[in-house]
Amino acid sequence: MTGGCKAQEVVRVEIYSQLLFYSFTAFMKKAFFELHIAILLAGFTGILGRLITLNEGLLVWYRLLISSVTMWILFAATKKLQRISIKDILKLSGIGFLAALHWVSFYGSIKYANVSVALVCFSAVGFFTALFEPLFYRKKINVVEVFLGLVVIAGIYIIFHFDPKYKTGIILGVICAVLLAIVMIIIRQFVQRINPQTLLTYQLSGGLITLTFFMPFYLKKFPTPYIIPDFADWMWLLVLAWFCSVLAFQFSVNALKKLTAFTVNLSFNLEPVYGIILAFAIYHENKELGWSFFTGLSLIVLALCLQMWRVWRQSRLSAVRAVS
Repeated sequence: MTGGCKAQEVVRVEIYSQLLFYSFTAFMKKAFFELHIAILLAGFTGILGRLITLNEGLLVWYRLLISSVTMWILFAATKKLQRISIKDILKLSGIGFLAALHWVSFYGSIKYANVSVALVCFSAVGFFTALFEPLFYRKKINVVEVFLGLVVIAGIYIIFHFDPKYKTGIILGVICAVLLAIVMIIIRQFVQRINPQTLLTYQLSGGLITLTFFMPFYLKKFPTPYIIPDFADWMWLLVLAWFCSVLAFQFSVNALKKLTAFTVNLSFNLEPVYGIILAFAIYHENKELGWSFFTGLSLIVLALCLQMWRVWRQSRLSAVRAVS
């Protein structure tokens, strides 16, 4: 009788273990799915940047307006906004202004060149981060990261040198990468004590307010036939704000709760790749681009792959050391 009870207990434990394993597997699959949906939506912003006919300044202003209002309503209703000091609000507003300028230069790169060229330049963020971070935090320069960044810059130079028609777009794309690198470096000092919802809401709101003050000067320098979006632009702006900003952020936060920050950050290196594939599929930009673009793109993809392999290898070694 005792042996039968023990056998039943073993079977019960095995069943529970299998259920736990399958539940965990499904849980992780959902997290990876949400993560890559967030990356795909982020890559889709370039497609919408070409589709929306507003100039880059107004496009960003409307995106910030819709996104920030939506986040205030959504996160206030779900009680995810925390109280922060006036000092932090002002700092986040400054970061928001830099982020707004990053988006203006990104969409400007698309308008003056195309989605693929803008995303290729966007991939130089890693190089500028490796270059600027030691200056901000007085750390030692990582020679390997700088070298891989130089490979990316070499890829951009090849495109720039042999395709001069993309000159303005490439310059704006590089400015976009520089600004994003600075934003990512500065914002790290807040992520440990302010939750993501509060951080992004105040950042976008600060970007909206500061950009509003500069818009009259911008529109005087770069006049546009119309300021109010037409029906089609409104629809695409809503998609850009609600899906590519708010929903993509929610997916990435959900993924971050279940996956490591390492996995999330590493996976977001695929954003330019997803965006370029979408540009090829939707706008057939591959037919507009010459051999110099694909040569430069190959160098950039090589650098991204090496960086991903390098970070993955360091993570594995750190895990082994922790166990031993």
